[in-house]
Amino acid sequence: MRKDRKKKKVVILGSTGSIGRSALQVLKVFKDRFEVFGLSAHKNFGLFKNQIKEYKPEVVVLTQEESYEKVKKEFSGDKIKIYYGIDNIKQMVSLPKVDIVINAIVGSAGLLPSFFSLQAGKTLALANKESLVMAGELLTALAKKKKLEILPVDSEHSAIKQCLLAGKKKEVKRLILTASGGPFYLSKKRDLSKVSVSQALSHPTWEMGRKVTVDSATLMNKGLEVIEAHWLFGIPASQMKVMIHPQSVVHSMVEFVDGTIIAQMSKPDMKMPLQYALLYPERVETNESFLDLTRVKNLTFLEPDLRRFPGLKLCYFALELGGTAPGVLNAANEVAVESFLNKKISFDKIPMLVRKVLSSHKVKEKPGLEEILEADRWAREESWNFILRMNR
Repeated sequence: MRKDRKKKKVVILGSTGSIGRSALQVLKVFKDRFEVFGLSAHKNFGLFKNQIKEYKPEVVVLTQEESYEKVKKEFSGDKIKIYYGIDNIKQMVSLPKVDIVINAIVGSAGLLPSFFSLQAGKTLALANKESLVMAGELLTALAKKKKLEILPVDSEHSAIKQCLLAGKKKEVKRLILTASGGPFYLSKKRDLSKVSVSQALSHPTWEMGRKVTVDSATLMNKGLEVIEAHWLFGIPASQMKVMIHPQSVVHSMVEFVDGTIIAQMSKPDMKMPLQYALLYPERVETNESFLDLTRVKNLTFLEPDLRRFPGLKLCYFALELGGTAPGVLNAANEVAVESFLNKKISFDKIPMLVRKVLSSHKVKEKPGLEEILEADRWAREESWNFILRMNR
């Protein structure tokens, strides 16, 4: 390490999830450049305990009281600072020592930490797409005010960011987001009502958490990524296209006005977009295995069937409505996925529930943070009421 290079101090929010674990692996490779300053988790005490022992952060925050008490007891004699609750996540990311916050929290719970990080003037490496789905206008305005760039960690948005380097924004014809299609992209619509939880969690190419895996199976995940891409890159929905690409080798593409299409290709491994975000704009050699094009037998691109997967169309519709609509869509989807995982509704009812809640919502334009959170609360309550009526 050069003597004049100061290590950047990193906080990982959601360190026990799949993205959080990958982030720690990347930081371990580049330990001459980065130091793990803080970690947060909800539960998963066993894994979190091991992460603390290995990476020795200065501060940790738990958002589940039972896990907090366990960690506090386990490390009672250590110098590590152990805190509980969302308010202390705000305190952690706001500490002057912190340079970068990786937000890998799943779902709407990631919104406030994203807001706190930008408010504190930190570089935000964002894996929590729900932050921009719920409050894209608010967060991008805050980032602009603070002269910060939100660095995308999702593989698709990382790919688009790299592809956009090939031209100017005014030269972009459209963004093409690729989707694996999940396990059911060739299934008949009538068969989706019979999908089991274990089938929905069997993703063909990516290893992800349960919620994101189900979202991938319904294509709702790709719709949420369309909304995220709109706020990250300032491209309207009319210039964004989703294509099914089962091989998950091309992570996304940008088509320019002269007919040129620039694609980003790599192995389906989240460590790559994490490394790109952390080291941006620099590229650094690693010992990771590279994509061997001679082993790629074919690259297939298909149109998504919106009759089988209406969740994708609903996301475009919510983005068009604007205001609180995308946040309501997200909240309803979170409740629907949780209900499916708990076997309270069938797989095909997930987009149906989202559509019903979204159609019942009176959109609030240009909402502030409190209005966004209130719309989220309303949508959850409305979703549970619909489920209760469905199950009578």
